[in-house]
Amino acid sequence: MDDLQPEMLALPSGLARVEWRRSSRARRVSLRIDPTGGAVVVTLPTRATRKAGMALLMGHADWVSDRLAALPEAITFTDGAMVPICGVPHRIRHAPTARGGAFLLDQELHVTGAPEFLSRRVRDFLRREALRRLGALTMAKAGLIGITPKRVTVKDTTSRWGSCAPDKSLALSWRLLMAPAFVQDYVVAHEVAHLRHMNHGPKFWSLVDELTPHTKTAIPWLRAEGARLLRIG
Repeated sequence: MDDLQPEMLALPSGLARVEWRRSSRARRVSLRIDPTGGAVVVTLPTRATRKAGMALLMGHADWVSDRLAALPEAITFTDGAMVPICGVPHRIRHAPTARGGAFLLDQELHVTGAPEFLSRRVRDFLRREALRRLGALTMAKAGLIGITPKRVTVKDTTSRWGSCAPDKSLALSWRLLMAPAFVQDYVVAHEVAHLRHMNHGPKFWSLVDELTPHTKTAIPWLRAEGARLLRIG
């Protein structure tokens, strides 16, 4: 029962990849869509059976099919693919004989080396660039309120764009690098404001407004376009 493997199951919209997860913290069987991989994730409490998961899945098959159909088209890191950097489309250009790993030139992301390493090198470059740019922006805004984060890291999260831990460590999604600058500015301001207010009360939102003018435009953008960023790579 604990070695449930991913499988392809027939839903009204066609075949769908289903990933089974078991969680000791789960109190009930639950469903969610993983936008990054385009899979259905079924989470089972410790004593729940696959049969219970299947019952929930098939009982909500139409909902699952609709959600999967609504996912933006996936973009993989391949030669010629277009990837946004700070909201500006950049074409991936494989340059096997060049040197430098991966670098930006004339709105292209040049990637050196053998083709089998291209996808990993693109991802590694974007993560490094995200940490460099978003890290600098974070420290600048944190300086405005006189609080220094314990650390700033980038992660590949699917449920949130950033987080602030009680020890004042900040984590940001590397995929924010692909969003426009005004979106980056808002998300960083949001997390920096949590360094002072670990809640979403009036004082928190007042501080966010002091740190960025982009709240009213960035939040709708993330709701409308965030899933597209999760489908890249």
